[in-house]
Amino acid sequence: MKPVPFRYVRADSLEEVLDALSEHGDEAKVLAGGQSLGPLLNLRLATPAVLVDINRVPELGGAPRDEGVAVTVPAMTRQRDAERSAVLATRCPMVTQALPFVAHSTIRNRGTVGGSLAHADPAAELPTVATALDAEFTARSTRGVRVIPAADFFRSFFTSELAEDEVLVSVRFPARTSGEGTAWVEFAPRHGDFAIVGVAAKVGLDGSGVVTAARLVYSGVAETPYRATEAEEALVGQAPTPEAMVAAGAAAAAACRPPADLLGSSEYRQNLIQLLTARALQSAAESARRSE
Repeated sequence: MKPVPFRYVRADSLEEVLDALSEHGDEAKVLAGGQSLGPLLNLRLATPAVLVDINRVPELGGAPRDEGVAVTVPAMTRQRDAERSAVLATRCPMVTQALPFVAHSTIRNRGTVGGSLAHADPAAELPTVATALDAEFTARSTRGVRVIPAADFFRSFFTSELAEDEVLVSVRFPARTSGEGTAWVEFAPRHGDFAIVGVAAKVGLDGSGVVTAARLVYSGVAETPYRATEAEEALVGQAPTPEAMVAAGAAAAAACRPPADLLGSSEYRQNLIQLLTARALQSAAESARRSE
C-alpha cells in the first residue's frame, strides 16, 4: 500500500514548524526520522493531510550537551549518534546501554531520539529509559514553552502529552551520581525485534553497599512504561544480594498484569519480568560499585 495524498511542508526553521502545526492542528504529522511514521503511512494507519518535515531545522539538531547535573539531547539527534556519544555513555549510561537494542543500526542511523519518545510506543526502549531516569521533555508551540516530566509524558498506547500544535524540542536526562548504577536488559525473539519485556534498572548504594534508592521500569507490559514501585521500595535498606533481587523480581511480576498477544501470554510476561529483573538489578549493582 501507499500513503494517502498529503501536503508536504519542508520546514527550515523552528518558527516554520510551529506555524505549520498551529495552522493545521490534528491534520498535521511531524516527520523526524520516519522509521515509525513511514510504515504507518504506507499501511494507511496514519492519514495526515499535512506532513511537516523537521529534518532541516537547525534548532532541533546537534550533539548531546553536558550541562553538569544533566545531559540535554536535541530531539533530532540520531539514535546512532546518541549511542556513540561519549557524553551520554559517561553521564547517562542507561541511554547508551539501551540504544543498541533499538531495531538495527541502519534504522538507528535515521531514527531520532525525540521521534521515538514522541511516538510513545510502550514496547520501545527509549520511553522506558526516560521514565526510569526521570527525564524532562521540552515542547514548543506558538503559545510558548512547556517542560513535561517523563512521569506525565506518556499517556497511553502511542499517545503522549504533546498537544496537536506542539513539537518536542529536546530531552533532558539527569546525570548519574556517585554510587549509582544502571542497566538495561530485554528479551526479544530476535535481535532488532521489539522486546517482549524490557527492564530499566537503577540502583544507588551507600558506602557500606546498602541500597539507598532503586528504580525499576518495564517495557511491553502495559499501555505506558510500567514502574514497579513496591519492588523498588522493598530493595531500599537491603544489601543487593541475589535473594533480594529475586524477591524484587517476584514482587514486580506479582503487581503487574501484562496484556497477552501472539508473542506470549500474560503469565509468560510475568515470568520474564521476574527473570529479567534479577539480571538487570545484578548489572546495575555492579555498575554502582564501579561508580563509587
